[in-house]
Amino acid sequence: MRMLATVSYDGTAYAGYQVQPNAVTIQEIIEKCLRKMHKGQAIRIHASGRTDAKVHAIGQTFHFDTNLAIPEHNWKQALNALLPNDIFISSVQQVADDFHARFDVTAKEYRYYVRNAKDQDVFQRNYSFHVGETMNLAKMQQACHFIEGEHDFTSFCAANAGVKGSKVRTIYQATCEKNRDTLIFTFKGSGFLYNMVRILVGTLLEIGKGKREPSDIVEILTSKDRTKAGRTAPAHGLFLQSVTYQ
Repeated sequence: MRMLATVSYDGTAYAGYQVQPNAVTIQEIIEKCLRKMHKGQAIRIHASGRTDAKVHAIGQTFHFDTNLAIPEHNWKQALNALLPNDIFISSVQQVADDFHARFDVTAKEYRYYVRNAKDQDVFQRNYSFHVGETMNLAKMQQACHFIEGEHDFTSFCAANAGVKGSKVRTIYQATCEKNRDTLIFTFKGSGFLYNMVRILVGTLLEIGKGKREPSDIVEILTSKDRTKAGRTAPAHGLFLQSVTYQ
């Protein structure tokens, strides 16, 4: 039978989600736990998508196939008993045999956190990007409106991504809010290209600093040229918030 799990993780100590040679990853750790539960049988998990080194997740999802007759509510307890304390399974449920955690996604939501204060907060250094300059929140909010909708996001995709096929994506929601000393960028869309959120944030921060205008987003999108967009924001401020299915 096929199971769908939701997992949260602190990506600080990991080289990303996907298995890599000579590096510790989220996928590797979870698969080792499943292999132990299955008495040495290798179990491959399939996630909704990859996250890079230092990127965190609140609601990443993955599916796997199993022949173990374990009640749904016991899977969570069994996996968490084996996982390290920076990876936590929040739910496990049975799904149809043809369900796929990646291909059946209808929307994803990412959030990026920026500490916007003069001084760094050492307790948030792994979970937010520190920007000390005064930011123009209104201009960043205005720029977010130009991001929403269906666009070709070639300019906001890492040049070395090697993405095949269309780079057209639909962004249902793009917002920028401030809560005390923290800027929170939220993006919800049909899908995201490699480094897309981090490049969007890097560009919005340049707008907030007065180095660009909100309308520049339109020109950047039209150009389909990565060099026209801003720098890629650091990985540690990024969180995969949630994954939505039909």
